[in-house]
Amino acid sequence: MNHTSVFSRGLTSARLVIGALFLTSCVVSTQQEVQLGTQYAQQINAQLPIMNDASVNSYINSLGNSIARVADARNLRWRFYVVDSREVNAFAVPGGFVYINRGLIERARTMHQLAGAMAHEIAHVTQRHSVEQMAQAQRADAGLTLACILTSVCQSGAASAAIQVGGSALFAKFSRDDEEQADEYGVQYLVQAGIDPRGMVDMFQILLNERRSRPTAVDAWFRTHPLEENRIAHTEAQIARFPASRLRGLRVDTQAYQQFRSRLVSLPVQASRRTR
Repeated sequence: MNHTSVFSRGLTSARLVIGALFLTSCVVSTQQEVQLGTQYAQQINAQLPIMNDASVNSYINSLGNSIARVADARNLRWRFYVVDSREVNAFAVPGGFVYINRGLIERARTMHQLAGAMAHEIAHVTQRHSVEQMAQAQRADAGLTLACILTSVCQSGAASAAIQVGGSALFAKFSRDDEEQADEYGVQYLVQAGIDPRGMVDMFQILLNERRSRPTAVDAWFRTHPLEENRIAHTEAQIARFPASRLRGLRVDTQAYQQFRSRLVSLPVQASRRTR
């Protein structure tokens, strides 16, 4: 699944918002971040096959919010969605919108494995990595963006295609520093939420193992999430900083998770709503 195709239908109000903010060198406030994220999420939800099963949605939001409420000091309203695609991926939009592909959930055998991936995405939002990515991309194309805001130049096909940088930045590969920081904060969030953080390491290892045996099955994940054995070692080192007594008794799995996963696996895959 090529997430950048979500933004392939011309210049949107979201791009105008972020262009205006970054061109004036303003620090993006939480309110502005939420506004931006809401606009992108509306496009994503209209064009990706979002699962609408009530029990699936209830559980993914319950699990996500159990982590987000210990992670977020800004009182964001977090929303979690399952994308009905068997490709393995997850991504987060500024403002508290997190998307988990069905394919990732199908590979998470226990609750703490899925929670590890979700905590990582939550950390990308709390540490504002997505907003920073978009800012860098927008500044690189600042001249064209300003012309789009002030004139009708973006009515041309070439200009409209060039300005897609604002959307594609959301799904570009994060730097290794960003990924490691998201892992570090994700580990902290999991412990604070009472979930065993070793599930994050387990999930990484599952994906690495599958890359060796069936690389195309997890290609989407590795395009946007640089992951090697040394990153696993780094995450294990972060976990080791907690005393054994702090990790003892943290949740690994629940009956509710197994019911959720069984329900999801039993549902047929929807036809994609993406347009080209």
